[in-house]
This record gives sequence, C-alpha cells and structure tokens, in this order.
Amino acid sequence: MTTASFETNGSRIVSFTVKGHSGLAESGEDILCAALTSAVRLTECAINDVLGLEAGVKVSDQDASITLKLPRNLEGEADQVCQTLLAALMVYFVQLQEEYPENINVMEV
Repeated sequence: MTTASFETNGSRIVSFTVKGHSGLAESGEDILCAALTSAVRLTECAINDVLGLEAGVKVSDQDASITLKLPRNLEGEADQVCQTLLAALMVYFVQLQEEYPENINVMEV
C-alpha cells in the first residue's frame, strides 16, 4: 500500500511524503504507482523548476519514498501558488484513494 501524508501548519500544507508501492500490479507495470509518481514529479517540477523555489526533496529507494518540504517563510503569490498545487495534489490522491481503497491511504498530519 502507498501512504501519502500531507503535513499542515494551520491551514497551510508545508510538506508531503509519499511512501511505498501500491501493490496493484507488478513493479514497473503498476498504473496506480505510475499515476502517483507522475503527479508528485509534476508538482515538484512546478514548485522548483517553474516557480524557481528551492523546496527540499528527499528520495529514498530504501523505503520507496519521496518527501517535499516547502521553503520556510514562503509568502505572497509564491505561497498561494504552492498551496494551490499541494491542495490539488491532495485532492487528486483522495480521488485515487476512493477508487483504490486497498492500495492508497491519504492522511493529513
């Protein structure tokens, strides 16, 4: 099962971690894992490459996880865009959880 944890500070999402394999299919052929990975990579690219921010990204092959943490003291338009991106990612993951409840768990911490 894949676990997606979104860390909040008040009403702001400050980081997320996606961990584990969904187990829907064999590694390399799992459409759910592909969808999750693609969404995470798009979000990371939008934040770091398009907006030019320096969100911390940590990837671990050991436990099949990726964590993204927004820069501290982010404010203004950049923060609003990041919040929109992260909220959209969370909504997308919740929709996938509704479709694949045995394979993904989404939580807010």
